[in-house]
Amino acid sequence: MTYRMLAEWERHARTWMALPPPGGYVEREDSDARDAWIATANAVAEFEPVSLLVDASEVERLSTAVGSGVELVPADFDDGWLRDSGPTFVVDDTEGSLAAVHWVFNAWGGIQSHARDACLGSLVADRAGASVVSSPMVNEGGGICVDGEGTVIITESVQLHERRNPGWTKQQVEEELARTIGATKVVWLERGLMGDMQQYRPGLGTNGHVDVLAAFVRPGVVVVHGQSDRQHYDYSVMAENTRRLREARDAKGRALEIITIDAPQDTVVDGVSIDHSYINYSYVNDGLVMSVFGDAKADADAAQILQELHPGRRLAQVDAEPIFRNGGGVHCITQQEPAIDAKLFAGSAPSA
Repeated sequence: MTYRMLAEWERHARTWMALPPPGGYVEREDSDARDAWIATANAVAEFEPVSLLVDASEVERLSTAVGSGVELVPADFDDGWLRDSGPTFVVDDTEGSLAAVHWVFNAWGGIQSHARDACLGSLVADRAGASVVSSPMVNEGGGICVDGEGTVIITESVQLHERRNPGWTKQQVEEELARTIGATKVVWLERGLMGDMQQYRPGLGTNGHVDVLAAFVRPGVVVVHGQSDRQHYDYSVMAENTRRLREARDAKGRALEIITIDAPQDTVVDGVSIDHSYINYSYVNDGLVMSVFGDAKADADAAQILQELHPGRRLAQVDAEPIFRNGGGVHCITQQEPAIDAKLFAGSAPSA
């Protein structure tokens, strides 16, 4: 079998999501934030079908809160970060079929309950009709970013984290990413933003997911999180991560073009910076759903850059501040299922 993860801008069959369940961490700590999950589902459904995992007790009530493009799927799970707890969809180039990588999920190093979430890889794969590719590596979908041509960007602070893959080497990580998602070139960034590093927000954070740091917009072109305040922790973080990107070559041997999208005005909660990032957006069919934060100028500037980079796509905006204060953004709560058709196996050019 030869597996390959497609670029996120390729056509989707649907997007998968999970609404934080009653009694779960988000609902217990910040119940109003669930409205942002529903708003995201409805925004995505303007472009493509959404399958939303929900607690069985809420199906009837939620049927009036979501649009007709959102399918409610009763399920048993712990939390709403399906990008991480769910599978990573890939194509089996040998058979021309859909497959799904079921990573080991341990809730970002065991910081939350996750026994039920650890089973979601197989549950979602089965529901999607995808064969399961089991992996022994602890990994989350927010920790990988691909260009669809064999390049993947990851961070040392996640993949080599002592509570994720103790004792693993970079070579072992690279070999497993080659086997599961077809990565032939791995670009290693150093670490994550302040608000995402668990020592700054106890009980929250991923220790450095790439999906708030950098994202491919097409092969050879990467948008990165910008922090212009030299006194801010993230200034040095992004200086190093951007240096590594500028020095890297992708799977085709190209240097990467880097485009910076500056962070909005800093938000501090209980003395800790919340790293609002415009990089945390999701591709949908013919569109892009982006995170915004109520900083009018920064929101507009980010939208302008993203629109210029995606002239054929319509932008939809979601107030992602409630999601970010719980540890993630629009990209973190969505997971694309690629559409499988003959073009995917004929080397068709991606459309960003």
